[in-house]
Amino acid sequence: MKNDLTVKEKKTPKHKKYVLKKRTGGVTYKVDYENELNEAQFEAVQVKDGAVLVIAGAGTGKTKTLTYRVARLIEDGVKPQNILLLTFTRKAANEMLNRATSVLDERCENVAGGTFHSFANMILRKYSKVLGLKNNFTIMDSSDAEDVINHLTAKLYPKKTKRFPKKSTILEIYSKSVNKELPTKKVIEEEFSQFEHCTEQIIEIHKAYVQYKRENSLFDYDDLLLYLKFLMEDHDDIRKRLSNQYKYILVDEYQDTNTLQADIIKLLASEHNNVMAVGDDAQCIYAFRGANYRNIMDFPKMFKDVKIIKLEQNYRSTQSILNLTNKIISRAKEKFTKTLFTDKKGGEKPALICAKDSQMEAEFICQRVLELLDEDVELSDICVLARNARMSFNLEIELSKRNIPFQKFGGPKFMETAHIKDIIAHLRVLLNPDDEISLSRIMLLLKGVGAQTVNSVIPIIKSTSEFNLKLLPSKKSKNFEPLFNMLNKERNSNKDLTKIVEDVIEYYRPILKDKYDDYSKREKDLEHFVYLSTQYKKLDNFLSDLALEPPNRSVEGMYKNNIKDDCLTISTIHSAKGLEWDSVFIIGAVDGRFPSAYSFNSPEEMDEELRLMYVATTRAKNNLYITYPVDMYDYSTDMVLSKPSRFLDDIDDDILEVWDITEG
Repeated sequence: MKNDLTVKEKKTPKHKKYVLKKRTGGVTYKVDYENELNEAQFEAVQVKDGAVLVIAGAGTGKTKTLTYRVARLIEDGVKPQNILLLTFTRKAANEMLNRATSVLDERCENVAGGTFHSFANMILRKYSKVLGLKNNFTIMDSSDAEDVINHLTAKLYPKKTKRFPKKSTILEIYSKSVNKELPTKKVIEEEFSQFEHCTEQIIEIHKAYVQYKRENSLFDYDDLLLYLKFLMEDHDDIRKRLSNQYKYILVDEYQDTNTLQADIIKLLASEHNNVMAVGDDAQCIYAFRGANYRNIMDFPKMFKDVKIIKLEQNYRSTQSILNLTNKIISRAKEKFTKTLFTDKKGGEKPALICAKDSQMEAEFICQRVLELLDEDVELSDICVLARNARMSFNLEIELSKRNIPFQKFGGPKFMETAHIKDIIAHLRVLLNPDDEISLSRIMLLLKGVGAQTVNSVIPIIKSTSEFNLKLLPSKKSKNFEPLFNMLNKERNSNKDLTKIVEDVIEYYRPILKDKYDDYSKREKDLEHFVYLSTQYKKLDNFLSDLALEPPNRSVEGMYKNNIKDDCLTISTIHSAKGLEWDSVFIIGAVDGRFPSAYSFNSPEEMDEELRLMYVATTRAKNNLYITYPVDMYDYSTDMVLSKPSRFLDDIDDDILEVWDITEG
């Protein structure tokens, strides 16, 4: 069985010439696992059956462990198609399976690897009839889902109260209700109490939202997981079939799973209990996205006879940096205790820098960056991390003054740009004419067509599933003629996918030029979109992957103050998870901002802020600088913040040096 979850170019790997290494229990292994891995990694890799929780500290080689685990299972006689590797990005799955192929052989390419959502998408399309679904259901991204919510809210409650949640908030409440498996009312009470007065309206909107999606063959991200769970819970034969198909389950970044994902893993493993969850409780920082910290902490309770293995040997940072990170995470109230260590020698102690104000803080960072360059550190190997994107404003100005090129993560996302959403809407209508939101979007692009006309035309199209001009009011048929001709032509053609995409873009180009003054820049995104389509054969696979694994940035989206390949990185800590740099600055580490004042009254949120500091400090290989100003004014609390983060209180000078530059 070929890998159904990843779309990648198959390349013939350049394999090493292996010597038969060891015979263990009657099996002769090509790979010398014991010498390739450290003791803890080897222990994790050689366990074959049963539930295993691998607590992988930052920089301890979890990817290598998972890679060799895949290879070892195959060498132990497990068929590749019986292994399921679940990750949080398709890129991570591809990387692991490619590395496993280079470690062992091409059999690793046949392992099922992908994200939870891509796996759910594959299974649901296979069993769609069992659930009464149309096989050509469309997957909405979050902005599409918000548009549906907005449409339904306006329809149900045209005269809303003054204090009514925005469409994004209503969708967030719904999403948390699904992923945390809590009633909508309870989610509002616990996290959105300011909207308790309109609880009944929100519940009514949620009911209408569920019905609307089913009537129009639409799925949002949460539906993919929810329906997969329903499928296995309500159809015991399918649960057994899937569990026996995927006899060995590996889950990466388990600390980032939500309640629904944990339930899915339990159902998939119900026939065998062969689950290896790899993660780090100390790096659980996505509660705002629905990640459930309890999943990794309670894993030993969820599965039988769990073996816990800790990876503590770090291959990234100096021991001086690890001494600080160990001290920080030791203050967490609940954790799997571990102590990171390394064989790397040398390294300067991390420094806490006290600056007079944000301007002096920015000047210090720029000066130190220039010094690091003189010490032969590459600019691309330097990063400034911030608790939130707004905190780097002064630094960006100072970097620009000194002509230090930088890139800031946080530009417009490729899939959220209006012109790309326009193209995707046309393609979705080709695939699913029931998609009202996409139909409405492409019709409103036409000259002389407004919301009233669209509302009258959509029922006509949906009743016949045809784009027939004769069915429209004669006064309006001319406005729709180019669109209907294009849709009918592409629906009835046998062209390959890329040609269809090119034709849709050719139709759309006059609209682009008429609608946007900067259309020439946006055309670069259209070229990139055509390139993406060349990697697919089927339209439904292409659209599903764009929704599930969207490209990160518009061609023009990444903000750079100087177009150079070698530039410093500014990033939020959340965006930097999983990355590393030689030298790292953590900016604005003042109490009240980091941790945020909003977390002061919640032990759970305070612990998450602590873990966020741990993630930030563990990004550094050789140099770590933590800066804070002593007169940062906070508008939300109307206070001047002046103390360093409480997470750095009472740390000995032999672990963290203190530099006071307020008089500099």
